Amino acid sequence: MIVCSCNILSDGQVRGCITPGPGCPRTPAQVYACLGCSAKCGRCARTIRSIMQNALMEAGGDAHASCATSCSTPCSLVQFQTTEDLEEVAA
Repeated sequence: MIVCSCNILSDGQVRGCITPGPGCPRTPAQVYACLGCSAKCGRCARTIRSIMQNALMEAGGDAHASCATSCSTPCSLVQFQTTEDLEEVAA
């Protein structure tokens, strides 16, 4: 299914760039970069974040287990993204 109509990105493409570990995209903006584009309107950011969480949970059972030992900052997958954050993603 198409999750980003601005860039014509599918859920499969988003899942394809998600791999557990330190190199995994941790924000919707990093997913866009991984797919060679950038956010335009930002309406799909929450959907992309949800796909990221689901893909990581399917791959490893716990979306945060793979990054808990490899980074010292809190995992961005647990942060709630607000409307103000969407402006930052779209920029």
